[in-house]
Amino acid sequence: MRKDFGVKNWLYPMPVFIVGSYDENGAPNAMNAAWGGIYDTNLIMVCLADDHKTTKNILASGAFTVSFATSSTVCACDYVGIVSGNDTPDKFERAGFHATKSRFVNAPIIDELPMTVECKLLKFNEDGICIGEIVNISADESILDDAGHIDAKKLDPIIYDSVSHAYWSFGEKVGQAFSDGKKIR
Repeated sequence: MRKDFGVKNWLYPMPVFIVGSYDENGAPNAMNAAWGGIYDTNLIMVCLADDHKTTKNILASGAFTVSFATSSTVCACDYVGIVSGNDTPDKFERAGFHATKSRFVNAPIIDELPMTVECKLLKFNEDGICIGEIVNISADESILDDAGHIDAKKLDPIIYDSVSHAYWSFGEKVGQAFSDGKKIR
């Protein structure tokens, strides 16, 4: 038997994105954005309200970064989601974050977050959908496997559970995409 819940914003898994931007003075800012994902082959989207400092920064600079929150950075990543840069201009530093300027876009790479998608703003829809063109993905060597690829287990990203408002760790590998289904004939 199933239980009906009606219309909810529940989706699994929901990655926890940390969106980075620079303000007009070159100060780094970050915010937690759990609603987002791949929009097209080389495009990423995040849902951002107009009143966020990050939104204003992105519209002014034309660039942003998206990093993955990790199990070891839960507190800092949650903090940048519950505190507004409009009210707390030093929230980036208070979170314990340090920035390195991207070589590809005018946006910060958060040193403490090991994987970053670097984006040029493509468009910002009137309904709060921010779409960025992916111009580079950078990863700390600590999360690479022996072949030089990103190892999801080493990255240790967290997901957001919108039902219980909890963060969960990534989990174990249970299959191989585009392969396991071939067993069914």
